Amino acid sequence: MASIIVQVSAILLNLIAFGLAVAAEQRRSKATVTPDLAKEYDYCVYDSDVATGYGVGALLLLTAAQVLVMVASRCFCCGRGLKPGGSRACALMLFLFSWLTFLVAAACLLAGSVRNAYHTRYRGIFNGDPLSCETLRKGVFAAGAAFTFFTAILSEFYYISYSKSRDAAGGAPYGGSSIGMGPYN
Repeated sequence: MASIIVQVSAILLNLIAFGLAVAAEQRRSKATVTPDLAKEYDYCVYDSDVATGYGVGALLLLTAAQVLVMVASRCFCCGRGLKPGGSRACALMLFLFSWLTFLVAAACLLAGSVRNAYHTRYRGIFNGDPLSCETLRKGVFAAGAAFTFFTAILSEFYYISYSKSRDAAGGAPYGGSSIGMGPYN
């Protein structure tokens, strides 16, 4: 039977990570071109960097949830053998896809956090070339949130399928012995 504590903890961590990623998308840094007091130069003024913190927090919580599920399932490859069959094959596929979606979500959240924290320090001459204030593209944190959601679903189903196959294997490793042996009298 799959551990309810592991499932609830993992889904809670993933939901908080999803919420932080959505909040990061809503609070991305925006820049405005502002002239200096003498009106000789233009420079970029950025609003708050709270989205960077949200993105990093989402990344840490997503990683914690993934590590929790992998430790609880012994990362699919360590520990007692699983019973061959549909549950093991399903667990293997879900394991691979959960790691794939985790890597994409982590890349989006990390890249979004780094890019959101980057601020240009360019100054443009007044009436010269227009100043470009670089900001994070819209949708990077949203993609991270979407893949965080997919990772949450896949890792939950992976853990359930893994537990089902592990429980079906019984107490003996690799499905048990085919030779019935009793005590010697």
